[in-house]
Amino acid sequence: MVKHNNIIPNRHFHKKWASSSRGPLKVRSFFSQPAQKKQRRLKRAAKAAACAPRPAKGLLKPEVNCPTNKYNMKVRLGRGFSLAELKAAGIPKKLAPSIGIAVDPRRTNKSAESLERNAARLKEYMSKLVVKARSKGDKSVAKKASAKGGGGAIVGASTDFAGVSQLVGTVMPMQAEEVDYSPIPVTDEMKEYAAYSSMRIARNEKRMDGIRKQMKINKDKEKD
Repeated sequence: MVKHNNIIPNRHFHKKWASSSRGPLKVRSFFSQPAQKKQRRLKRAAKAAACAPRPAKGLLKPEVNCPTNKYNMKVRLGRGFSLAELKAAGIPKKLAPSIGIAVDPRRTNKSAESLERNAARLKEYMSKLVVKARSKGDKSVAKKASAKGGGGAIVGASTDFAGVSQLVGTVMPMQAEEVDYSPIPVTDEMKEYAAYSSMRIARNEKRMDGIRKQMKINKDKEKD
């Protein structure tokens, strides 16, 4: 409802009008949606077939915390692994993109928890990785991946991938964490604690800290 002496809203919900300027206005329709849906599905299938037997959903992504104080407790998949995480997992930064690992050299780790979490994620990925050499004589990439990761299987010939199925979903999706939201008992100490007063006093102490230091400096100058 409109508040105060403001205009009454007359929303048209962003209708797409036809470009013709003659005759009555006509709304642009989208009756081709079913055909476009089929076209998108066929493009996804063609893209998956082109990159087979690699995962169809793309590279392995790290688990990162969202920015800002409002969402920093939420964990999501990020752009790429940092160089510190790759070093902790023992994977060269130039080898990582060639074996399906996303790398973001601009990203830095702000905590040891995120570094250890993503390093463990990389080690788990390397333990399940199967590397295919480009030719029967070229096994350098497979050997490097096996040596650094410790668990990657070496597959040299293309016939070894005949029975391998392609991963359709996200590579190593995040597992939902179980959080206990059960209420805690309220103690007498909690009831006696004046939270509002404590916050106001702490705020005032922080605000007056610089002023009191300057007053002290001025008094010392007057004494001298």
